[in-house]
Amino acid sequence: MKPLLFCLDGNLALQAGLAARARLQPAACQLRQFPDEESYVRVLSDVQGRDSVVLCSLHRPNSLFIPLCFLMENLRELGSRSVGLVAPYLAYMRQDQRFHPGEVISARLFAALLAPHIDWLVTVDPHLHRIHDLGTLYPLPQRVVHAAPALATWIASEIARPLLIGPDSESEQWVSEVARLAKAPFVVLQKVRLGDRQVAVSVPDIERWREHTPVLIDDIISTGHTLLKTAEHLQQSGMRPPVALAVHGVFAEHAQRELQAAGIQAITSNSISHASNAIDLSELLAHAIEELAP
Repeated sequence: MKPLLFCLDGNLALQAGLAARARLQPAACQLRQFPDEESYVRVLSDVQGRDSVVLCSLHRPNSLFIPLCFLMENLRELGSRSVGLVAPYLAYMRQDQRFHPGEVISARLFAALLAPHIDWLVTVDPHLHRIHDLGTLYPLPQRVVHAAPALATWIASEIARPLLIGPDSESEQWVSEVARLAKAPFVVLQKVRLGDRQVAVSVPDIERWREHTPVLIDDIISTGHTLLKTAEHLQQSGMRPPVALAVHGVFAEHAQRELQAAGIQAITSNSISHASNAIDLSELLAHAIEELAP
């Protein structure tokens, strides 16, 4: 029998794509909140003796984590043979060490809370910086899907003369691979973060690329401040309006509105459901699921 596929984050388009490509059977669950904001979770499909897969991007981890754990443990109590998690966006990866005395290393603690509830894990381009192996945090069967091939395909089909730009040194691992696959030139800028919402960006000599379309590439669009600052420098240098391409469109605060006001077209994958989704990851995710699902 096909494994059951539950969707907890409302990304029904990705659920449908995964069901078709990974030979999964869509299943139903109900999630709501009581007036005091406690979570109510109900499984509506018969899971007895079935393998279950839960699709849930954790871009809103503080509101999704509790219902996700409730659902996964409830699936076990109701008779699921196994419970796998497909979390295209995996939260709490940024704080992977103590930068200041007394800080919580949330990457490690979040993994310790989540891992006991799942038998295997699939995610997309987690924000690995100082931790180079996801297995260090999640010591269970897991696959990291890289979105670079999908991003490169979109660039090759949509941008005539692209110049790929990484907004900071951390983005080089993504932009260099996308550039290689898209057969496009790239540069990486230097970013100095002045605070949670302030950054300064240095732009290298780009005179030779003036006739190219700048494509800003990063793993995450969060507040969008780095992209806005970078786009401002590029436009002051006389370059064309940029396209912002990211794997994960978190769009915190007023990011989408501010990017639109600045004339920046934002394109994201469907790792998180959003109006900017133009890159489908279902085929890449399906291959990873088929390697791990019983």
